[in-house]
Amino acid sequence: MHASQIEPFFATLKAANPMPNTELEYTTVFELLAAVLLSAQATDVGVNKATRKLFPVAGSPQAILDLGLEGLEGYVKTIGLYRTKARNLMETCRILVERHGGQVPRTREALEALPGVGRKTANVVLNVAFGQPTMAVDTHIFRVSNRTGLAPGKNPLAVELQLMKRVPAQYAVDSHHWLILHGRYVCQARKPRCWECAVQPFCCFAPKTPAPR
Repeated sequence: MHASQIEPFFATLKAANPMPNTELEYTTVFELLAAVLLSAQATDVGVNKATRKLFPVAGSPQAILDLGLEGLEGYVKTIGLYRTKARNLMETCRILVERHGGQVPRTREALEALPGVGRKTANVVLNVAFGQPTMAVDTHIFRVSNRTGLAPGKNPLAVELQLMKRVPAQYAVDSHHWLILHGRYVCQARKPRCWECAVQPFCCFAPKTPAPR
């Protein structure tokens, strides 16, 4: 994608969705962190179904600890890899209580030191909760960035670094939401819906997928 096409690419996405947000449901920064931790290799829909029952009962680090591992597993057992995720969330809650006064830290280093929290999860929390212009490269962003030519890269970190260079500053905070949603609903993996894509004029993907008959 030519540099001159990037601004209109994001301007088009913004016009269609001026205030994008994560599809994970949460009411506090801790709930966001817990939901993102649980969402690895799982759908937002599946995570939301579980946390709608969990968070009203245990919506803080101490409340999760009070629930106990077995109790927590009972709420998240419908989510893939739930045993590992439950253990990581319990240990994360212990660290938050013991080292951070029960609050979610605001730095990448402190977030990535939490069990089950990698770079992508930290980027989501920094962006959504604290408004930092980070780029959480998931499978959708990786695909859209490579397919469109926006920010080609061989791995998520390479794509992230490219995006940090190429996305105009005025779109930086919201850009990862637009790219995720675009990849989830339009630029889909098996068959991109090019015939209904608003940013098709700026996209390097060829051949474009024709509309179904």
